[in-house]
Amino acid sequence: MSNQSGLKVAVIGGGSSYTPEIVEGFIQKYSEMPIRELWLVDIEEGQHKLEIVGNLAKRMVKKAGLPMEVHLSLNRREAIRDADFVTTQIRVGLLEARKRDEHIPIKYGMIGQETTGPGGMMKALRTVPVILDICRDIEELAPNAWMLNFTNPAGIVTEAVAKHSKVRSIGLCNSPINFQKYLAKTYGVSQKEVLPEFVGINHLHWVTAAYVNGEDKLDELLDPNKQYSAKNVSALDWDPEFLQSLRAIPTYYLKYYYMTNEMYKDMSESLEKSGTRAEVVSRVEKELFELYKDENLQEKPKQLEQRGGAYYSEAAVNLMYSLYNDARDIQTLNVANGGIYDFLPADASIEVNCVVTGHGPLPIPPVTVPEHVKGLLHAVKTYEQLTIEAAVTGDRGIALQALAHHPLVPSVNAAKEMLFEMLEANRNYLPNFFKS
Repeated sequence: MSNQSGLKVAVIGGGSSYTPEIVEGFIQKYSEMPIRELWLVDIEEGQHKLEIVGNLAKRMVKKAGLPMEVHLSLNRREAIRDADFVTTQIRVGLLEARKRDEHIPIKYGMIGQETTGPGGMMKALRTVPVILDICRDIEELAPNAWMLNFTNPAGIVTEAVAKHSKVRSIGLCNSPINFQKYLAKTYGVSQKEVLPEFVGINHLHWVTAAYVNGEDKLDELLDPNKQYSAKNVSALDWDPEFLQSLRAIPTYYLKYYYMTNEMYKDMSESLEKSGTRAEVVSRVEKELFELYKDENLQEKPKQLEQRGGAYYSEAAVNLMYSLYNDARDIQTLNVANGGIYDFLPADASIEVNCVVTGHGPLPIPPVTVPEHVKGLLHAVKTYEQLTIEAAVTGDRGIALQALAHHPLVPSVNAAKEMLFEMLEANRNYLPNFFKS
């Protein structure tokens, strides 16, 4: 990829609290990835946040002394036209919708979480049609652009784009880059000196090897004293014997599957005391935007790292840089399976290490795929593919099938009642399900 006059980048969901991080990345890499125009785009409901974070972005660019034009816009098509890259970081229904996604399943005795289970499905049903609408604009106005998606549930969204559009799209998540940073910090080396091997799909992966300067440190990392977790998932401890027998480091999201009862109890108690993660994020965001308002602030504040999705934007900038410069480095991305896993469909989105070239990512088959993870991966992938079909068609029967096949949904009867309540609660964002 080469653009001598500089790049045009459109950030859909530009009013996000993450935006200062992506702007910081663009500034740091400007000499090797010059961005001529940066368009931050949002919807009317997000205009207030867009102006706050957008003005901070302008101050950051001015301080850096770079000839980068920062545009704030509610006109998505204007921003996308002739763009080289489009990033998507949207939340359809805002945090109020997330709150419902978390609260309603708990009432029915099920895990209420943003990206998996019933809550994750509802987020996907709201999000997939909007993302596909964005894709239609990209197909028309910027057919050669790369779309980098880190809108959750990232795996489902990435697969939906691949199945229902012609857009060149790659999905990414902050979980892998967080683990890489953890691994580098643990052994006191740079990130370039570590290489974890990831096996699985988005928010359902295992680390089956953890190389530090070429030496696999997996056995040491399975020590119960070195447990790895994240700010947006409960810190309940893994059983050390189970972890040893697993012979892999599970992503923290796997606690919902391996420790369902404990996680549900923890969620229920949190809901009673102080609310779910949605309320926590709402408070964190309120504090961040108060900081962003300060006209003397000209850099990304340290407090942003306290937000659950820290380093999402860093991962996006790294990917953009590698595509633009044909870097041929290794990054962990959401891409089409092809023939990597013979137990999943070829068009399934998987999360795997890839060599990133100027023509796109080339997936690297993992050395080890433990037999005991295949069943769970297949079950959750079945749920994901049914969810995509339901999102596109608005078919309630398919939506119920998706829930029935999810390992975190124990009862079809309860799922049906819950589904109808959640659909009704999201009526304004689900036109496909409420056609006259």
